[in-house]
Amino acid sequence: MEQMAWERIRSRSDCVGRWVALDRCVYNMAGQAMAGAVVDADDDLAELCLRVRSARLKHCAILFCD
Repeated sequence: MEQMAWERIRSRSDCVGRWVALDRCVYNMAGQAMAGAVVDADDDLAELCLRVRSARLKHCAILFCD
């Protein structure tokens, strides 16, 4: 999984308008994720959370990609 800056993730057509799960996040001083590796994305937050939990990914940040 490639770690990418949030701005680059926001430009990906498969992420825009969807909930995105990021692993190995880098946070700014305000605690906002600034970069990470995209592990999954979905229109439905509950479905995404179920898959992340099933994959036993415990330290993901989940953000809406607007």
